[in-house]
Amino acid sequence: MGGKYRITGDAFPRMRRPRKRRRLVLAGIGAVVALGLAGWGTLQLIDVFTGGDKSAAAAGHKRVCPTVKPAVAPAKALPKPAAIKVNVYNATTRSGLAKDAAEELKKRGFAIGEVGNASKEYDKKVPGTGVLLGAPAAKNGGFTVLGTQLAGAVEKTDTRKTGEIDLILGTKFKAFSTPQEATAAMAALTKPAPAPSPSC
Repeated sequence: MGGKYRITGDAFPRMRRPRKRRRLVLAGIGAVVALGLAGWGTLQLIDVFTGGDKSAAAAGHKRVCPTVKPAVAPAKALPKPAAIKVNVYNATTRSGLAKDAAEELKKRGFAIGEVGNASKEYDKKVPGTGVLLGAPAAKNGGFTVLGTQLAGAVEKTDTRKTGEIDLILGTKFKAFSTPQEATAAMAALTKPAPAPSPSC
């Protein structure tokens, strides 16, 4: 061709469409996908750390812990000191110890039985404050009440059928608990204990 349409030189005109528009479209799609993935990931992290409570609340399924007044377990019924017969025995080398201890327990309302020296099985063989010896049924009340008077006493059972309790005084026995201490210990034992509250 001649004239103004004549091609000169060795460079030929490019017939392809410009790529700028295609790049803009691809960049826009990529940005939308990236934002969508970021939003989805954020929601997943929120569910992991909150346990899904927000979604449950939105659906109307949020758990509500009912307000329940804690129940009170009834106090254990314990016998009165007057209903407990105590035999007092001295397993130490101190003379008159059993008699003095028996008189003190009598002042505190206990019924006193035999008073004297301990048998060979226990004589000079009780290193602690004392031993409470009785029938297995005494563990349900008699030992507990008498134990408030003498801290550290060891409880033992035998085959007796009667309800009395032997108090065998040991080498570490100095004195009974004060009346105030014994009363406080008894009050703690007879106080009703609150039952555990229901968990949600």
